[in-house]
Amino acid sequence: MPRPNNHGIINSFRCAGNGVVRTFLSQRNIRLQAAIGVAVIVAGFVFQLGTTDWALVVLCISGVLVSELLNTAVEAAVDLISPDYHELARVAKDAAAGAALVAAASSVIVGLLIFVPRLLRLAQRL
Repeated sequence: MPRPNNHGIINSFRCAGNGVVRTFLSQRNIRLQAAIGVAVIVAGFVFQLGTTDWALVVLCISGVLVSELLNTAVEAAVDLISPDYHELARVAKDAAAGAALVAAASSVIVGLLIFVPRLLRLAQRL
């Protein structure tokens, strides 16, 4: 089968958008992480985060979503190349999932550093 012509910036954005949409439709984890990201954004507005904290929040949310997109890409590529079980396929998939886990865990830590002091100050006022 001939390869489709993917030239042009508009088509590049279309393909990238399709990748994001397909991942959101097929992967529960990215939907959960996006929902958590929206909740964190709402909390950021409630607590009136400063520019630096907003930058950290945006970097964390985007880092988690990017890692999930890459994890999905690795899993699909590995399944295509190695449909049967192979130890190296498992290693690749586990490493990609591990990267997503590290991104999520480090984002939780950043979130705690940003929001716990604000929550403690709010609790003292109540």
